[in-house]
Amino acid sequence: MRRGLISRSPVELPDAVLDARIACTHAALRKAGLDALIVYTNNTRPAGVSWLTGFVPYWSEALLVLVRDRAPVLVAALTYRVKSWIERTSRVGEVIHTQRIGLEAARMIAGGKADAAVGIADLRGLADGIAADLRTGGPRLQLLDATTLFEALRACADPAEIALAMQATSIARQALAESAGESLGAITAKVEKTARMLAAEEVYIAAAPDLGRDARLRRIEGDIERGESFALRVSVAYKGTWVRLVRSFVDPALWQQAAAQFAAAVARLPQPNAFDGFSSWLVEGCRVAQPLEPLMGSRIAAPRALAPGALVSVQGSLSVDGQLVLLGAPALLGAPGESPGLLVDLRFE
Repeated sequence: MRRGLISRSPVELPDAVLDARIACTHAALRKAGLDALIVYTNNTRPAGVSWLTGFVPYWSEALLVLVRDRAPVLVAALTYRVKSWIERTSRVGEVIHTQRIGLEAARMIAGGKADAAVGIADLRGLADGIAADLRTGGPRLQLLDATTLFEALRACADPAEIALAMQATSIARQALAESAGESLGAITAKVEKTARMLAAEEVYIAAAPDLGRDARLRRIEGDIERGESFALRVSVAYKGTWVRLVRSFVDPALWQQAAAQFAAAVARLPQPNAFDGFSSWLVEGCRVAQPLEPLMGSRIAAPRALAPGALVSVQGSLSVDGQLVLLGAPALLGAPGESPGLLVDLRFE
């Protein structure tokens, strides 16, 4: 369950932006010969539905049903008492409350066309119980995998999405600038407090307490002794947009050198040798519903293609003069003929 305030800003995410995304989706459905699209959401897989409607769940789950040429309907496993909150924080035509979201979604679609062709974003990832209820509620519905269709729709970030990512990045950067504190626990507590005070919906912090011994980033519980050099990674959600930022607390001259090498490597994406010289690297982004899904990297056996214009978060580790340095930042992949670039200056004063 999320702990931060979820609200909607019509300035940061205008109705016109969401309407344009819905219109593009309707056009894609018509072109593909589909009558409807279903997108699943919960607190760990919110990105697909939030991209279309702005809705981000605190908990529970829901299905967004987009029937061709009609306003989206959210079928939510949430009580009626949160109906007004959903309507305030999202742009949907109707909210239906039921515990059996698959059953109700199928009945609604089948009521308009019994043998409708229904695309499901990330069909393979849909829970078996929901899939079974879809078949029960609409026994003649044709349930088809629409993952590729939806992935193509949201591959290239629009200006509103880029602006939200930049705000999330600003929050993460300001939080990581808080380096005061004797203990690692005190530092991480201040980082989280700063991010939440700056309106982050959610904040996750991981640390490598001693880069001289272990470069693995992990969640810290209790009072952990830190070494002379250590690293923090903060993952921030803002208005449904997630980014990651990594800072190593090392000698400033080494950090500047590492940051320059990291920026140069990002600029070479999606070339497979972009991170030559790094001991490890990872690119994450959103395909359908998971906000930060591994796409390619040194440990990814089956890398996915990076779409021009996509928003991603990149992490890497390298050795500078014998010192291990971890870095990470969100980036915007360039359109054809343009180089990718980081969304943030990695220099910390």
